[in-house]
Formats: sequence, structure tokens, C-alpha cells
Amino acid sequence: MYWSASPAVAAPLGATSPGSNGATSLDEATEKATNAAGWVEANWGTWLTSGLQILLIIVIAVVLRHVIRRTITKFIERMNRTAAAAQGTALGGLLANAERRRQRSEAIGSVLRSVASFVIMGTAALTVLSVLKINLAPLLASAGVAGVAIGFGARNLVTDFLSGVFMILEDQYGVGDEIDAGVATGTVIEVGLRVTKLRGPNGAIWYIRNGEVKRIGNLSQGWSTAFVDVLIAADQDLERARETITATGEEMSKAEPWNEQLWEPVEVLGLSEVHLDTVTISVSAKTMPGKAPGVERELRWRLKRALDAAGIHLAPRPAPEEAEEEAVDPTAGVAAPSALNNPLSPQSVASNPISTPNLGK
Repeated sequence: MYWSASPAVAAPLGATSPGSNGATSLDEATEKATNAAGWVEANWGTWLTSGLQILLIIVIAVVLRHVIRRTITKFIERMNRTAAAAQGTALGGLLANAERRRQRSEAIGSVLRSVASFVIMGTAALTVLSVLKINLAPLLASAGVAGVAIGFGARNLVTDFLSGVFMILEDQYGVGDEIDAGVATGTVIEVGLRVTKLRGPNGAIWYIRNGEVKRIGNLSQGWSTAFVDVLIAADQDLERARETITATGEEMSKAEPWNEQLWEPVEVLGLSEVHLDTVTISVSAKTMPGKAPGVERELRWRLKRALDAAGIHLAPRPAPEEAEEEAVDPTAGVAAPSALNNPLSPQSVASNPISTPNLGK
């Protein structure tokens, strides 16, 4: 008897061996890893270059911003030190006070630092986006639309800010100035980019938006003029009065502290008003900015004492002329005579009732 092996049964078409699924998954993973490695190997140079460019842009922007801001700060501090050193000199009296110069320089420095930071960091951000191959056209268009919307919504704020910047740059007024802003009058206690604070004559603090100011009258720049009117009786000696006023002005210009506040001799301008019983002598003097009210008060005080000592009598201020009353006609309220007042007049007879005849007789 012969033993022989049974013939192998043929496997169905399409069937795989039990270990074929694991081999396929491994091949796919290997292929994917190979593709990813190849993609990384093909692009790593670009990534490295872009990363280094972005890092370099950020470093340059940060360093440049720091250097520019520090330079502006040093420049402002130098201006303040120069102003403080000149404050104690003779020229310092003609210049703006230290507080005014300090606030003005700090406001200008703040604006410059903000503008520098915005420009540098904005440019750096746009450069980084361009390195990343991001299309900037939609972004810039959206930013433009947003800027227009914000501009319309905050137009008053923008107007106030720009007006404040130009007021500070042009040095229209500063801390300590006496100004007339139209809507309020007083002494400037703080100048900001959006609002200006004024101390009114009664002590009230006025907050004025810079965009609302249409005109500025500065009473503290250059020089001021003190005006004093002296009323004397019409029968007094005018020449003697002129000499007395001139001598009093010369004496005042030599006394402390008026010798610094008076920049020119006291001048007698002449007669400004002539009435039946009084005449008005006008006196003026050029003074330091903002010192005119004090000079006027002191000059009136000295003139009163000097004129009394010279025997020149002052006169009361003439009362305003009263309007002449119109003459009233005494017969204006009397009515015109009437024909009905006479019982025998035809009008009275015609108005009498008709009498009825007595028919019973």
C-alpha cells in the first residue's frame, strides 16, 4: 500500500493570507512617512528662512521702537532742563514759565512717541504678514472701511485731538496764561490734547474741548497795557495835574517790584472826555504780560494820594444823561364834544322817542 500526499486545494481568487492586512498597513504608513519626510525635507529651508525673517523683523522693530522712544524722552528732558536753567536769569522773565514749557514738551513727546510706536509696529506687522504669503488686499480694505466708520463715529474726538495738537505745537497758550476762549475766560491751569482747563475769575474750573474753541485771545503773551482814567474838576489846573501824574509814574517805575513790571514810562495821553463840571485824563503804561491789572490798581492808589497832596480835587463821575420826558397834553384824555349833549340839537330831538297821542279824549 502506497501513501501519498493529498493535492493542495487551490485558494479562491482574491483571497489573501492571514498576514497580508498587516503588511498592507505597514506599507501605507511607510509610504506616508516617506512622503511627509520628503515634504518636510523639501520645505524646511523655506520655513527656516521665513522664521528667521520674522524673528529679524520683530527684533529690529522692537529695538528701533525702543531707541526712538528713548531718544524722544531724552530730548524732552533736555528741553525741560534748559528751561529750568533759564528760569532764574533775566531772560527767563521774558520766556514762558517752566511749568508751561514742561507740559508743552511732555505733550509733544507723548504724541511723538505714540506716532513712532504706531508706525514702527504697524509696518512690522504688515511685513510679517507679507513674509507669511498672506494676501494683504482684503485686510487693508477692511481696515480702510473700519477706519472710515470709526472716523465718522468719533469725529468729535478726532477734531478735539487734532486741535489740541496744533494748539500745543503753535504755542497758542500755556499754563498760567490769561485767555479768552470765547466760551469761557480765565487762567489756564492745564493743557491737554482733548480738553483745556481754565480757572475762572470766580474760582470755577472750566473744561473746554479743544475742538469747540474757535478763537483764542491771549492776554499773557508779548506785553500788556495798563489804562487809568483820572477824573478831575473842570476848574483845576490841567498842567499841574499832568506834572503830578508824570512825577508819580516816574516814582512808581523806580520802586520795587514795579520797576520790573513797568516796561515803559507812564504816559499821559491827554483828555479823553470833557464835560461841564469834569474832565477825564487818560494814562497808560506798557507792562509785563498779565501784570496790567496790578499795575492799574497801584497806579490809581498813588495818583489819588499825589493829587490830594497837590491840592487837585477829583470830581465824581458824571451821571448818565436822563432822557427828557415828553410833554403830555392835558386834553389828550378828554373826549371830543358830542351833539347829543345839547337836548335842543336836531340830533337829540331825532333821538327822542315818539310820543303816542291820547285817543281816549
